[in-house]
Amino acid sequence: MFRIGRAARRLALFCIAAALWAQSGEQAQESRHAKELMAAGRYEQAIPIYQKLVRELPGNSGLVWNLALAERMAGHDREAIPHLETVSKAQPKNREAREMLAAALMDVGRFEQAAAQLRDLTSMSPDDPHAWYGLGMSYQGLADAAFERLQKADPTSPYVAALVADTRVKTRQFRSAFFFYSETLKSLPNLHGIHAALAEVYRKTGHPDWATQEGTKEAALPPPDCEVHAAECEFVAGHDAALMSLPRGTGPSAEALYWQAKAANELALQAFFRLGQLPESVELHQLRAGIARGQGQHVEAVREWRAALALKPGNAAVERELAISLFMAADYQAALEAARELLKAHPGAADIEFMAGDSLLRLEQPEQAVPYLRAALAADPKMSAANASMGLALSRLGKSAEAIPHLQKALELDDDGSLHFQLANAYRAAGDGEKARAVMAKYQDIVQRNQEQKEEVAREAQIGPPK
Repeated sequence: MFRIGRAARRLALFCIAAALWAQSGEQAQESRHAKELMAAGRYEQAIPIYQKLVRELPGNSGLVWNLALAERMAGHDREAIPHLETVSKAQPKNREAREMLAAALMDVGRFEQAAAQLRDLTSMSPDDPHAWYGLGMSYQGLADAAFERLQKADPTSPYVAALVADTRVKTRQFRSAFFFYSETLKSLPNLHGIHAALAEVYRKTGHPDWATQEGTKEAALPPPDCEVHAAECEFVAGHDAALMSLPRGTGPSAEALYWQAKAANELALQAFFRLGQLPESVELHQLRAGIARGQGQHVEAVREWRAALALKPGNAAVERELAISLFMAADYQAALEAARELLKAHPGAADIEFMAGDSLLRLEQPEQAVPYLRAALAADPKMSAANASMGLALSRLGKSAEAIPHLQKALELDDDGSLHFQLANAYRAAGDGEKARAVMAKYQDIVQRNQEQKEEVAREAQIGPPK
């Protein structure tokens, strides 16, 4: 979520300089060496030096901050958290430390604690878009975590179906949302919010009369029994924050997890609404791009990432996201150019190498694609997508025997049978007719099964009148 910015780097160097005054000659020399390692990006090597200095000079918050920064930059978030907490307590107005602590907490899945830090930051600076965006993302993380716990505990629960339906609405899959809301009502006819959600689906699909009927049903629901359905009562009363803390382990019921997910989503929307009220910002465009991507509107996402870059040119994280959106928008020439630029700063990055190679493959340049795909697989040999692209590239170059192992490794991605089809062709071209026939039979099974599932979903997901 957050990145180590220039302000944090400047603060780190200031802390290093300030810490030197309290150190012996040998300790000062070690601090200078650690500073040089940090400047060179050798964070792992700086960590043990700062650990030693922190032990030797307890209470020096500047050194603790430098250790936390080195750990965070090296990707050791769990180790950095207690040190960032120490700095935040010693320097409660240190925004950089609080932001970095929130980011580290987010990265290890401690969303509730991250939200607490970010709430404080929004109180300190109510007009800071970075803090509001982070707060919204922390609540989204809480919602996702609650859903995952619920799904793991009871995947067939009607509460799972209701949350899946909410997700389908966000991605404009209204027929699927209608199906899951309807399934929820079969088991939970008095669950607050479902009739209202169905009314919204009807409105968005051109059935205002049916929407009115569902709205009437929602209004007629009796109030929840607060002794039996405490979490539902909290949500209906608008007490979203009260639902953020649930017991860990096997404690929370499916119902409690459902309402926590709903409440967290509401709090995320409130944070994002506040972000939208602020002047134009990178974070606002980042939010819009994420929404567009989630809805499959990749051209719109490209526009938002470009707008973000106009506000903050050279932002590496935004440039990376722009490249991804260009690729997902099927603008492969632009995606290739963006990936090549990124590789100048990050050579050998598996996902970027893959993006460049796969773009070339889709531009009908398999020979040029192969070196990028080899680099991607060298960095991540288990990347199924890169194996699929490599197999296709080698097949098109007439190297069927070389293509086969790559296509085999990519079969887990084959939801439509196309990779089985390509593998069968590769076996046939390599002279192994028996294996070609076996794989082709699997391809035909996948196609038939998909067709049957498609017909079944079409039957079940028709949007019909209220019952």
